[in-house]
Order: sequence, then structure tokens, then C-alpha cells
Amino acid sequence: MWWAQLISQFGDRLHQMALIKLVADRAPGSTMGLAKLLAFTIIPVFIVGPIAGVYVDRWDRKKTLFICDILRGLLVLTIPLYFIYKDSMVPIYIIVFLAFCCSRFYIPAKMSYIPDLVSKENLITANSLITTTGMIAFVLGAALGGFAVEMLGARWGFIWDASTFFISGLLVISISRQIQVNLSKEEMLNRGREFIAIEKNIFSEMKEGIKYLISLKEIRFVINMLFTLLSAAGAVYVVIIVFIQQTFHSETKHIGVLAVCLGAGLLLGTLAYGKWGKNFRWYNVIFSCLIFGGLMLILFASVVSGNPNIWIASGLAMILGLVIGPVFIASNTVVHMVSSDQMRGKVFSALEIVIHFAFLVAMLISSFLVEKLNVAPVWVLGSVGLLFAVIGLSGMIRYRKGDDLVLEGEDMA
Repeated sequence: MWWAQLISQFGDRLHQMALIKLVADRAPGSTMGLAKLLAFTIIPVFIVGPIAGVYVDRWDRKKTLFICDILRGLLVLTIPLYFIYKDSMVPIYIIVFLAFCCSRFYIPAKMSYIPDLVSKENLITANSLITTTGMIAFVLGAALGGFAVEMLGARWGFIWDASTFFISGLLVISISRQIQVNLSKEEMLNRGREFIAIEKNIFSEMKEGIKYLISLKEIRFVINMLFTLLSAAGAVYVVIIVFIQQTFHSETKHIGVLAVCLGAGLLLGTLAYGKWGKNFRWYNVIFSCLIFGGLMLILFASVVSGNPNIWIASGLAMILGLVIGPVFIASNTVVHMVSSDQMRGKVFSALEIVIHFAFLVAMLISSFLVEKLNVAPVWVLGSVGLLFAVIGLSGMIRYRKGDDLVLEGEDMA
């Protein structure tokens, strides 16, 4: 599982750089052009997401991971082999949309599969490992992808990404036992009917999942925090890419360098929390990360805009990653601890919907402000950082006692 995630997510970073390069070649400096393409990676959350968790809880999770990897590899491979040579971006939008439809099943299946592999006592360590995997892949993919895509072009980024999906699928097969995948006509028709038939009990299970989320105060809290975090990430994501391109006058090279430093910081932050996280109350960790993350974003935007030194920017990016890394491990661990086995797929699908909605809306608003209203990117970044810090501080004050947020068995010392 670890190797599959490492290789697959390494390819994702190459894919990300290839998309950035593709947009930069066709519409240099356009925040809306990049935001439009990224929107097609998020829209599947709202179309497929509501039913993905229900099916994930019904299907074999390992088989789901394997099939999703193969389908995504085949879809991504069509871009460099055919669609990249077309002038229109519409076919690429469609391929990206379909690939991320598969991801909507993959992510809740992956997160739901973790507690099947480890004991409850090792959940923090396991979540730290799976998050660390993403950070390692982030660092390696950004380091190689930023330079390779700028030198060799977007086409090779897509080819490498497709190959990593195929390798990941083969590694998933090796977990515990072999998967017997029946690709007969009859089996394919049965699976198709199962997917297409929207039965009444499916909607009942979706309603049950929503009621379940509302009933647990810990999950409501996590949803609020992730909504805040991903709103900030969405507002920053496209703007900071264009900000770096304009500041350092490159398309992907400096983005890759800074992404490596950010990823290294995230890696250190997640490793630290995985080792010492049990010594701190989870809500204090989340609020502290929001405060310091906001302050670091303000510092990064103001310093780099006035002094475009890649070494200074790299150091600030690493510190930013360090202070926000523990948020995701703390949040995922809380959900694992309070969710029953039958509800985990629905819970993680619901979280995906919430955080992607936050990301999409904030991304479109910030891109519009920069491109249509000519708001300087540095002001957008600084404003988001300030809002981030204020929300973290207000949350720390509001939940300073936190007695109603202490999980069963959590250290009260």
C-alpha cells in the first residue's frame, strides 16, 4: 500500500506540473485559464462524490483501488498520445474530468482501507505514514517534475503519470492476497447495472450518512476546520502559481523548487506529529497550525514580493509546510476513531465534498479578483493569511477548555 501510494502520488505531481505547463504555453499568466482546468478536477466531487462512499462501503476496497488505478492510467495516457496535439482544450477538460471521477471512488476506498490493515492503537502512526507518503511523493515529483516538464514539455509529464498509475495498480494486487478480476462480458454488464441502478436504499444510505455526520460533534468540528483550511488553499493555489511565475520569470522550474521545500516542511511536520502527536490534544494542534500557517503565508507573500530571492522563498515555504502538516493527520485520525466501519466510506466521501467545494469557490473568486479586477496577487495572499490566523486564534479562544472535544481514551494531562 505504501509503495503504491508513493509511486502513484509521485506521478500526480508530474501530472500537475504538466497541466501548469500546458496552460502556461496556451495562456501565459492567466489565473482564470488555470482555474478553469482545475475546476474539472473538482466538479466530479459533487457529481460522483455523493454515491461514491455508498458503493465503496459495498465493494471490495482493494479491488476498487486496483480498478481505479488502471482506468486513470488509461485515461491520462490519451492526453499525450492524441489530445495534446489539438488546439481545443475541451477534450482535455473531459479526460481530466473522467480521471477525477475515478479518484472520487479511489480516495474514500483508500482512507477506509487503512483501519482494515492496522489496529486501532496504530491509527495515528498509519495515518502519519500514508500522509508522509504523499509528502515524499510531493517532494520527489515537484523536484523532478518542475525541471523535467520545463525542459521536455508537458507531453512527457502525462506519459510518466499514466505509467505510475499502472505500477500502483500492480502493487495494490500484491497486498495480502491476489485479486481475481473477472472481466467477462457478463461480469461487466452486472457491474454496469449495479452502478447505473440508483436504488431507493442507496439514497437511504446517503441520508443515513448525512445524519451520522451531523450527530457527531467531533466530525462536525473536523468539517469546519477542513472547510477553512481548503478555502484558504483554494484562494492561494492558482494565485501563488502565477505569483511565482511572474516573480521568478519561469513556468514550472521555480514552482518545482518551492514545492519541494513546502513538501519537505509538510513531511517534517507530519513526521513530528506522528511521533509526538499523542502528547497534545488534537483540537489545539489544529488551531495552532491555522494561526502559524496564516502568519507564515503573510510573511512569504510580503518578503518574496519585495525581495525575489529563491533561497529566502524556499526557507519560508519549508516553514509554512512544517506548521500546517499536522492538520490533516489530526483530522483523519479523529474521523477514524469516531466512525464505525460501515460508515467510514460515506464519511470520507462527505468530507471530500465539503473540502472540494470550499477549494473550488475560493479558487474561482481569487482568480477572478486577480485577472478581472487587477488585484495584485500579493494582496490576495496576504489577506488569506490574515483571515487564516484570525480564524485559528478565535477557535483557540472559543475552545480553550475543550472538554467536549476530548475523545475517549485521550490523554487529559
